Amino acid sequence: MSRPLRIVRLANFVTPVSGGLRTALRHLGAGYLAAGHEPVLVVPGPDHRDELTEQGRVVTLPGPVLPASGGYRLLTDRQAVARLLAELAPDRLEVSDRTTLRWTGAWARAHGVPAAMVSHESATGLLRTRGLPERLARPLADRLNSRTARAYDTVICTTAWAAEEFHRLGAGNLVQAPLGVDLSELHPWRHDQAVRDRYAQPGQVLLVLCSRLSAEKRPGRALEALAELRRGGLDAALVVAGTGPLRERLTARAGRAGLPVRFLGHVAERTELSALLASADAVLAPGPIETFGLAALEALACGTPVAVSRSSALPGIVGPAGAVADDSGAGFAAAVRELLARPERERRLAARDRAERYTWEAATAAFLAVHEGTTLHSLGSTT
Repeated sequence: MSRPLRIVRLANFVTPVSGGLRTALRHLGAGYLAAGHEPVLVVPGPDHRDELTEQGRVVTLPGPVLPASGGYRLLTDRQAVARLLAELAPDRLEVSDRTTLRWTGAWARAHGVPAAMVSHESATGLLRTRGLPERLARPLADRLNSRTARAYDTVICTTAWAAEEFHRLGAGNLVQAPLGVDLSELHPWRHDQAVRDRYAQPGQVLLVLCSRLSAEKRPGRALEALAELRRGGLDAALVVAGTGPLRERLTARAGRAGLPVRFLGHVAERTELSALLASADAVLAPGPIETFGLAALEALACGTPVAVSRSSALPGIVGPAGAVADDSGAGFAAAVRELLARPERERRLAARDRAERYTWEAATAAFLAVHEGTTLHSLGSTT
């Protein structure tokens, strides 16, 4: 590194109870700081704040709540964001929102600041979860992604699955940089019999869904899988860690069906979450458009195998440590049975071994290679 860089990061869709994006921002910021750089994160919130944290400086600008989003806020005041950017005078810009913040790519270019957009989701997938058929979703996503690729110097994708929709456009400024997982905090030794006893009867299979409860995550599929397993004679219970706009609907649905489901809401304490994951028999990840799936990776780090959606990027992430499910309750029930058929010691060792391939140190190095200009803009020559 020739000199410290002020890396300003902009992100929408971050709340105190949000999951994967918030975790990724925190770990990457801490990694940038440890590497001697000056990270500044700008996010929306209810009021203005300016704090020094473990991930560097965090500036909160007032932003309105997105209706029916479960509390997500947006940086909608372009003038306020532009004023802050001018004040911060970034050496590098990293943006985690390809839609409402795309204009910052033009700002960066006008001010001679190298800028990267991090693709945390599939545009095609998001449009499809909102009811658009494939024949309409794909061309619309192509137009949006083409504009994004032109707006930034680099598009960072966390998996080849996430990069595919840019690759098909012939975008030449793609870099693949995987995310990571905290292998010390999340560990199989967090297994706690008291936690199992709290949520499952003796001999009962304990399943966990750790997810934001929103439409694109398909949390209802976990309830469908539980019902299917119980109809098939498997005594299983489900614990749901997470919150979102669908929580009340899902709670009512589980009650009507008489399913043994516990809704914990957002679990803020990381030791509590890791104990839950490590004490479960299997974790469900039904989201069909997950581009990386940090919650699934966290379960693997705790030694617990994961049933994942066939449509997502997760089959490539979990590999032999998981089971791939068709996008239905029956499909996830079959995947759970497949996981439980493996000897417990074998499946838990395989899960931990798989997670150890993904470290935040490696993720930070891959992202910094972009910011420090040491990586090539080609998926054929990425980290």
